[in-house]
Amino acid sequence: MIKSIIKILPEIRKSKANNVFGNKLLYYKKFFWRYKMKMKRIVKLMFALMMFLVFTGCGKGDSGAAPSGEKKETGKKKIRVAIIHAGFLGDKSFNDSANEGIQRAMKEYDIEVKTLESKVPSDWETNVVAMASEGYDLVIGNSSQFQDIIKKHAPEFPDVKFAIIDTVVKEPNVMSVVFAQNEGSFLAGAAAALFTQKTDVPNVNKDKIIGWVGGMDIPVLQDFLTGYKQGAEYIDPETKVLVSFAGTFNDPLKGKELSLAQYSQGADIIMNVASNTGNGILEAAKDSKKYAIGVDINQDTIYPGFILTSMLKRVDVGTYEVIKSVVENKFMGGEVLKMNVANGGIGLTDMQTMKTSLGDKFPQDILDKITELTEKIKSGEIKVNSYPGFKFE
Repeated sequence: MIKSIIKILPEIRKSKANNVFGNKLLYYKKFFWRYKMKMKRIVKLMFALMMFLVFTGCGKGDSGAAPSGEKKETGKKKIRVAIIHAGFLGDKSFNDSANEGIQRAMKEYDIEVKTLESKVPSDWETNVVAMASEGYDLVIGNSSQFQDIIKKHAPEFPDVKFAIIDTVVKEPNVMSVVFAQNEGSFLAGAAAALFTQKTDVPNVNKDKIIGWVGGMDIPVLQDFLTGYKQGAEYIDPETKVLVSFAGTFNDPLKGKELSLAQYSQGADIIMNVASNTGNGILEAAKDSKKYAIGVDINQDTIYPGFILTSMLKRVDVGTYEVIKSVVENKFMGGEVLKMNVANGGIGLTDMQTMKTSLGDKFPQDILDKITELTEKIKSGEIKVNSYPGFKFE
């Protein structure tokens, strides 16, 4: 720097008139000022870095458990939950049952919930990826139809917790909830086989024919059907079971059409396993003055006197338990929550609505037999078959 100034001294002597000296002096004043300010900033940054390192070191040695401290902090923030349905709410069945679990969790915990309904199957993957990308703490796929989607994308979002209802995805950040619907359907099939023999009940014919109408032909529904057929056969091997699939969970008119066809073929009672499509099945029972069995939640009161019982599949409990596990930092990634007759996750209603409607004509022996069979399933005396490849150990 000094050498540079010495070099320009001759110019300063020769050029006072054209102000070269003034310009050069101004240049070096600015240079020194900028240099000084840069040094000050560097010193400040170095000091801040030193303080950061000091306090970070102290934090690590504070309690010897930094992770638990982090959990306490996240526990104070609002947990964000996204649940994605394969269809719509208002089905009075599977989706509404899950929503009951959501509502219970919202009452008990300070959580934020986003519910997405799906108009078409192409929405499923889009919704799952969108919710994971937005950083939701928990993303729930409320159908076995999300299996491949969650299996594909869960590894891409290792910090997001996923849950799937009705099947299993074996990933470390996915909790699966499954149900022994075959056990509940066994009881429903037994009840139907007993009911079709009760010719003293209005509009029950002498033929031993019962029906079953499902939504889509997928493994979980085949598991329902396996149990239903076994239960009917357990009561009477001569019982005939009519079977139809609507190919959709969202077409009540199709459900009604298939049910009316089965009633015309002699069925006295039909089990509904079709979500929103099932609303048409139940309506067909009422219009035909025949009978039906509800599914997932208590549907007995939808058309009192026409629905013998409902197979309860506690999707509400499964959904609630998943959310609870996240809020309480007990999420079981890679684990399977199994719900069955033994632990109360599956069963039939108490038939009280039908009992009230039929009065003295209500066949009490059916209810007594179902109570007996329930205990035999719990004890293991009765082993209910599963659809091949669907059993989760």
